[in-house]
Amino acid sequence: MPHQPMTTTPPGKPLRRDAQRNRDALLAAARGAFAEEGLEASLEGIARQAGVAIGTLYRHFPTRIALVEELFAEKFQEWIAAGEQALAMDDAWQGFCSYLEKFCELQARDRAFNDLASMRLPTEALTEQVRDRSYDLACEIFAKAQEQGSLRADATPEDIAFLIWSQARIIQATRTIAPNAWRRHLSLMLDAFRADKALPLAEPPMTPDEVFRAMSTLGGSCTE
Repeated sequence: MPHQPMTTTPPGKPLRRDAQRNRDALLAAARGAFAEEGLEASLEGIARQAGVAIGTLYRHFPTRIALVEELFAEKFQEWIAAGEQALAMDDAWQGFCSYLEKFCELQARDRAFNDLASMRLPTEALTEQVRDRSYDLACEIFAKAQEQGSLRADATPEDIAFLIWSQARIIQATRTIAPNAWRRHLSLMLDAFRADKALPLAEPPMTPDEVFRAMSTLGGSCTE
């Protein structure tokens, strides 16, 4: 999935030294603010921490989403790499567990990524490319584990949304009290996906469209 981080600077036109310094300062300030406060971190606060005016921030990053995409391009690639590595494992159950553990680690390390994991935003192309690729990988990982008989046959890739949503709240609630509590919850949830533990489910699975609409609802307050 070749792509480059979105940027407002025309290709081939380097920034002036002072503009590049401001951009770097904004990214450093945003990295810390988003990690601690989540996607709704104050843009005015980020600009102030970087030592620039809010207008300077908007000249470099016209929207919050443009800043998020620039900042999280590397983590998005970690997400994709984890899925590709999981899919390559011979033992599909181990691949499934490895993928979810890596995803939850990314959630736990950064509040903004934790926010991104559980919602959809009005985004630029990069984030949608990542989500599309990650969904395709999740489907392939799911299918491989079901073919090997280790993952319950009545589960669907959309069921991963339940795990991500619940982990997002658990990580948020325990991050300063018991920062590894999410690992216990993940272990409990993985047992629920095992074929040899399966009991009939009370409800049919959500459709991809239902999951999309639910995540869009969660992301409604982070659109500035």
